[in-house]
Amino acid sequence: MSRIHSGRKGKAGSHRPYPTVRPGWVTASAEEVVAQAVQLAKGGRSAAQVGQVLRDSYAVPSSRAVTGRRLGALLAEQGIRPEIPDDLQALLKRVVHLQRHLETHPNDRSNRRGLTLMEARIRRLARYYRQHRRIPEGWRYSAAGAALQVE
Repeated sequence: MSRIHSGRKGKAGSHRPYPTVRPGWVTASAEEVVAQAVQLAKGGRSAAQVGQVLRDSYAVPSSRAVTGRRLGALLAEQGIRPEIPDDLQALLKRVVHLQRHLETHPNDRSNRRGLTLMEARIRRLARYYRQHRRIPEGWRYSAAGAALQVE
């Protein structure tokens, strides 16, 4: 499989399949996992961060294996869904960081190209999320708007 913005093939490898059944050593019930996830998400953590805390601190290797549903779906059922999805938010944060870098280093051409490629990725992802009604219909990417949303 080739990479999207390069002429190279990239590195691909197989991954161990994630367990779909609940491990026998997990002591937490599904209700406890949901309650803990909601509490962590209300504290301002993203779904990925909630999953990491559950894995590292509460010995829940997979909330999907314990509860039967994905963590993002669990949080959405509880009414905790970020205005902008986590992957789009992470891309916006990276773009703002690159913009600040290019203000101080205007001749950094490779990072200038990286910025345009990242902005294209944001526009494609935003189109997908608009079609699936995860972001508002009128949401558009702009460099100034990205800096305001990240802050």
